[in-house]
This record gives sequence, C-alpha cells and structure tokens, in this order.
Amino acid sequence: MGYAHYTIQRNGEEIEAGYAIEATCEEVGCDAEIDRGLAHLCGQQPGGDEHGCGGYYCGSHLYGGPSDQTGDLCGRCIATYMRGKGEKAAQER
Repeated sequence: MGYAHYTIQRNGEEIEAGYAIEATCEEVGCDAEIDRGLAHLCGQQPGGDEHGCGGYYCGSHLYGGPSDQTGDLCGRCIATYMRGKGEKAAQER
C-alpha cells in the first residue's frame, strides 16, 4: 500500500487520505493548506486511535507527541492525554 492516496473510515465516514490529497487544517477557523499525509496526522493511525483523533492539522495546530506511543497530537488530544497522565499519577500516590 502506498501512502499517496488511500481511503479510511473516520467517525463513520469514508474519507480520502494520503500525502497527495490536498486539504485544509481541521482546526476550527484555520484555513492553512495541508495534505492528508502522515506528517499532518493527529495520532499514529489514520482514522484515529486511543490517543489521537485521526484529524489532519497544520504545523501551528499539531504538536510534537508527548511520547513515542502517541504520535503527534492536536491541541484537544494532547490536553486529554495530559489530563489522563495527571489522573494516573494521582492514583499511583
């Protein structure tokens, strides 16, 4: 499978993905032009995974992953991840 163009299921809908697919950042109010390649993906799996929503974001709205297991995350997903880490640390005390 190449990564230039493929389809995925996300939120019950089939969408086109891949670095050859032109798109806009999915952050509300942002109109930055991007592609739907892995470099713009929130999480590690197209379509979403346990840490990332599977959305596609520009460099201003996608943040370096807090760990190798998460991949890069959008603002909402990184906040959720960090809240979960805080709750886990509190439970371990």
